[in-house]
Amino acid sequence: MTLVITKATWAALQAHAVATYPDECCGMVVDRNGSEETAPVTNIQNDLHAQDPGQFPRTARTAYTMGPEAAPILIAAERGVLCLRAIYHSHPDHDAYFSAEDRMQALGGWDEPNYPDAAQIVISVRNREVLAAKAFAWDAAQRDFAEIALTIR
Repeated sequence: MTLVITKATWAALQAHAVATYPDECCGMVVDRNGSEETAPVTNIQNDLHAQDPGQFPRTARTAYTMGPEAAPILIAAERGVLCLRAIYHSHPDHDAYFSAEDRMQALGGWDEPNYPDAAQIVISVRNREVLAAKAFAWDAAQRDFAEIALTIR
């Protein structure tokens, strides 16, 4: 399996990762009427941590929670108005890998992902420079996420 994104999408993902560094960025890649779009979303993890550090021990430096502007996009995807192709986030000062925290976030507390057809893109950014990105997809047979090819065209 391969996730193919446009050069414009890749440029937007890189710009978002660099702009939010040293915090994690987050957002989505969607297809609306045959046109690929990026939907950057605010990472509200720092706000959650400030309100309740016991429940939210991680800051935006090592975690993300999508802000309220994600809801209309996800609702549009559920209604078939657009196709949710991928969910992305960055790993500041870490490699591009699908961590246990990433898996937990993608599963949303369930045994299967909330959006099983959407790939997960993880972007490694260090010192405001994107070093790598990897994509992962839900493997229903393995009941886990597996790395897939990420192609930029």
